[in-house]
Amino acid sequence: MSVDHVERFELARPRLQAIAYRLLGSVDEAQDVVQETFLRWHAADVDRIEVPEAWLTKVLTNLCLNQLTSARARRETYVGQWLPEPLLGGDPMLGPADTVEQREAVSYAVLTLMERLSPDERAVYVLREAFDYPHREIAEILEISEAASQQVFHRAKKHLAYAQARPAVDQAAARRIVEEFLAAAASGQTDELVRLLTKDAVALGDGGGKVPARTRPFEGALAVAKFVAAMFTPAEGKRAAVGGPPEIYAWSANGEPAVVAVVAGRVVAVMCLEVTAEGITACRTQANPDKLERATAQWARADHGAPLLVM
Repeated sequence: MSVDHVERFELARPRLQAIAYRLLGSVDEAQDVVQETFLRWHAADVDRIEVPEAWLTKVLTNLCLNQLTSARARRETYVGQWLPEPLLGGDPMLGPADTVEQREAVSYAVLTLMERLSPDERAVYVLREAFDYPHREIAEILEISEAASQQVFHRAKKHLAYAQARPAVDQAAARRIVEEFLAAAASGQTDELVRLLTKDAVALGDGGGKVPARTRPFEGALAVAKFVAAMFTPAEGKRAAVGGPPEIYAWSANGEPAVVAVVAGRVVAVMCLEVTAEGITACRTQANPDKLERATAQWARADHGAPLLVM
């Protein structure tokens, strides 16, 4: 394979990684399918491929569909609640975020809800909503009719429909939300937390069997407030479990406000806050160390300043 062909693939790699991550919710799995796509590109008669970008997207998407089918079986035996791998603000794998639809499609809330979708629904939704592929091209990628692509898209949107729209949250807004949330949590007064939460708020976490995490979500504002207040109450046992006193920062992950807990430079937990016009409606915490390696690498490169809280 010529240097030009390799360079062409490398130019496409960021887009392919972003598609794969949104489809799979896992950095390692996304990188694996991108590498497999490169191997197939390397083995192909590239000079005979008329539209390389379309060819690469088709190969990648079908590899992801295969991965999603096998992932469903693996997640049935996963210890506890399965949540996607969070990406901290500024991570290039988040992909395009120019439109509301693109930001929504990579939000932690939507990535979690996409577990409800069939592989085909997930593929059509991501390609259409996040990358603005026309249904004609999506139909060619998935080898279905254009009408079928439109139907699958509408079905996926229906499954992911929200009762309340979420406001746009930039880094500054995310910090303000997290600061208020942490102040209420650290005060130990559940009334303040209840005020910030919606009545039907939920809290859930993913420890992957490696870190203690409740297998069932906390439901309702009061239950979530009590859980959060307890979580942010300093205790020796908690410090021992993570290897030292966690430093707590306000950040963003997948476009949502996030609480980042760091011990000796290692990200040990990321709590994403789903915010609606009515308040915080979900707290989703990723604490599985296998799903925080990229977050730790990104954190090391970030200018994050001083922590808001040390536990």
